[in-house]
Amino acid sequence: MLRVSYSDTADGQRWSLCGRLAGPWVDELRSCWRQARERAPRAAAVVDLKDITFVDEAGERLLAEMQAAGTEFIAAGVENKHLVADLRDKDKVLLERRTARLARRGGAKAFEEGSSEKDTES
Repeated sequence: MLRVSYSDTADGQRWSLCGRLAGPWVDELRSCWRQARERAPRAAAVVDLKDITFVDEAGERLLAEMQAAGTEFIAAGVENKHLVADLRDKDKVLLERRTARLARRGGAKAFEEGSSEKDTES
C-alpha cells in the first residue's frame, strides 16, 4: 500500500509518500506525477521519502525519472538516504556518458569536415 499526499504551494509541488513504492502503486504514482507536472511543468518539485518502507525496481526507475526531471528528494533513514544517493550517482554517470557521446559526435563531425576540406584542396 502507498499513501500519496500532494500539495501545490507558492514554492512548487510537494509530494509525501508513505508505505511501499512497489507493484501497481508505481504506475499510479507515475500517472499522478505526470498529470501534476503537465499542469505546472516549471514548478519546483519536492518528494518526501521519509515514510517509504520499501522500493522495488520499478519504483527506483520512477524515482530516477523524477530525479532526471530535477526533483528534490527528502529522505530519512539509512536505506532511503542510500537510495537517494544512488539516484544522484546514476544521474551523474548518465550525464557524463551523454557528454562523452556528444563530444565524440562533435569530434567525429569535425574530423569528417576536416577530411572533406583536405580532399577538395588536393
